Amino acid sequence: MEHFTTADGLRLAYDVTGEGLPLLCLPGLTRNMEDFEPICEAFGHRAQVIRMDFRGRGASDWGDPATYQVPVEAGDVIALLDHLGLDRVTILGTSRGGLVALVLAAIARPRIAGVIFNDIGPEIMPEGLAYIMDYLGKPPKFRTLAEAAAALPRHYAPAFRDVPAENWAALARRIYREEGGQLVNRYDPKLREAVAPAFAPGAVAPDLWPLFDALAGAPLGLIRGAGSNILSAETAGEMYRRRPDMEYAELQDRGHVPFLDEPPVLAVIETVLERTL
Repeated sequence: MEHFTTADGLRLAYDVTGEGLPLLCLPGLTRNMEDFEPICEAFGHRAQVIRMDFRGRGASDWGDPATYQVPVEAGDVIALLDHLGLDRVTILGTSRGGLVALVLAAIARPRIAGVIFNDIGPEIMPEGLAYIMDYLGKPPKFRTLAEAAAALPRHYAPAFRDVPAENWAALARRIYREEGGQLVNRYDPKLREAVAPAFAPGAVAPDLWPLFDALAGAPLGLIRGAGSNILSAETAGEMYRRRPDMEYAELQDRGHVPFLDEPPVLAVIETVLERTL
């Protein structure tokens, strides 16, 4: 793991695995680079897999919560690309990471070789936003990683079924850490106050479809959990209607978000990478 420094002085964590076509992995709202461990295993032999932790998450510095915003995070991505000397990358964006990719389509389109959206699109389901606000910034309900791993299957049911126990153990390790005899979240709890206004009842969501359309000419992929409460089947269908050349996989027994070790997921990523060569 390495770090680079942003214009406002934060040290953000990143990791580079393998060599080849650069694949930049951007995590979800409260998640971190460890979600992409399966991608390192599957593609590290043929791609330069770059993972980063957004400000206030994972191993990156916490900062002013007012800066925990998608446009700022998009600027941090550009800073990382400049730090690494990369002109163009293919982006694998999970949830929030996919929204950052959309903003990059507006402000830095030449830097994007392709995009794979992991359970995210230009419209977000209201029930998913309500679910996020129900837990965001609150202490974990579990006392240990083992307790969390045992409880997560019930917590994520019924959207997730037939998940190996080792996946739940890995998820618990990725989203929590044990500290002082208790579990804590691996993100700044002030993230809640940063995003709450956008999730408040009556808040008007921005129209992100023009940003999606700005990706014309770039190879695209879309992964959707069939039980997702964030990406509706209707939004996924509209994305496909606008880009019928987009690689698409819908996973049964998965919700928000797939683990990224599922064979159809890896096939989508493989195809998009081949198309960006």
